[in-house]
Amino acid sequence: MNDSSWGAPQGAGYRGAPEMGGASAGPAYDVREAQQTRPMPNVPDVPDAGRDAASRDGRDGDAAHVSGPLFRDEMPQEPMSTPLPSPPQRKRAGRDLRAAIGVGVGLGAVIVASLFIVKAVFVGVVALAVVVGLWELTSRLQERKGIKAPLIPLAVGGAAMVVAGYARGAEGAWVAMALTALAVLVWRMTEPPEGYLKDVTAGVFAAFYVPFLATFVAMMLTADDGHWRVLVFLVLTVVSDTGAYAVGWRFGTHKLAPRISPGKTREGLLGAVAFAMVAGALCMEFLIDGGAWWQGLLLGLAVAVSATLGDLGESMIKRDLGIKDMGTLLPGHGGIMDRLDSLLPTAPVVWLLLVVFVGSG
Repeated sequence: MNDSSWGAPQGAGYRGAPEMGGASAGPAYDVREAQQTRPMPNVPDVPDAGRDAASRDGRDGDAAHVSGPLFRDEMPQEPMSTPLPSPPQRKRAGRDLRAAIGVGVGLGAVIVASLFIVKAVFVGVVALAVVVGLWELTSRLQERKGIKAPLIPLAVGGAAMVVAGYARGAEGAWVAMALTALAVLVWRMTEPPEGYLKDVTAGVFAAFYVPFLATFVAMMLTADDGHWRVLVFLVLTVVSDTGAYAVGWRFGTHKLAPRISPGKTREGLLGAVAFAMVAGALCMEFLIDGGAWWQGLLLGLAVAVSATLGDLGESMIKRDLGIKDMGTLLPGHGGIMDRLDSLLPTAPVVWLLLVVFVGSG
């Protein structure tokens, strides 16, 4: 998710213009007093030569001085304009909503189709998303911070990590993670030693953050009802984000974490919790064998919290990098990482709770 998805900018307040047209917006004051104390324009006195010329023409110099346009009290006054109130600002989502909906529906169709037709195809979709996400993350790190996390060992190790998690479970995922970290350390040795520590640290972080967390999605799929478990995971995360957006956009006034993501509100968090808990109760009751509605309430609460923390975590990364989005691959959404931010930390939470509630089979 993005920073603008939980709330809306609030328009500046307007105190209103006074009833009489001589005052501007601001602190109230007495209009008659203002008109009496209004500074008068400086007008030069009539030269003596002008008076002499008027006398020679048979006119009284004083009369000419009084009746002419230079008489101070008869100078034309400039009208004082009253500022018009600024039109009220309308709330905006900050993104192309049509493009976001279209891309979201298209991605959802691809994911659901691969999930229910052939499980191995869905594993391939997850691995592809991991590789693209790693490319976005390492590219932004190099562009904004000069950190060169080696992409090739990360991409190969990340894809292998997802496959190992699906084929060998948690044990396979941990072994693949360790080998990927080792590959990052060795690969970086082929370049000069300057910046080695920060490069390999960023590489190990990227390996854990993207492919290792995504491996739990593949591990959900190994159960007999694995496609339903993955569907519940996706539905709850999307519903949580949707609830946060809808409630935050309409009612959000209190900032949740203004230093990290100014657009997120406490009202949006409550909306995420409420939506996810209702959806969790329905999903556990009707989609998961052996599930109960009260388990769904707990699952929905956990998903809302983990999804929010994941969103804030990536917002922290993007704020440190000084960017709005991780990429531009998905119109209306940003990049792949901008869609994975709430999914990645939620995957191990859902996997663990489902194992506790209904077992790993």
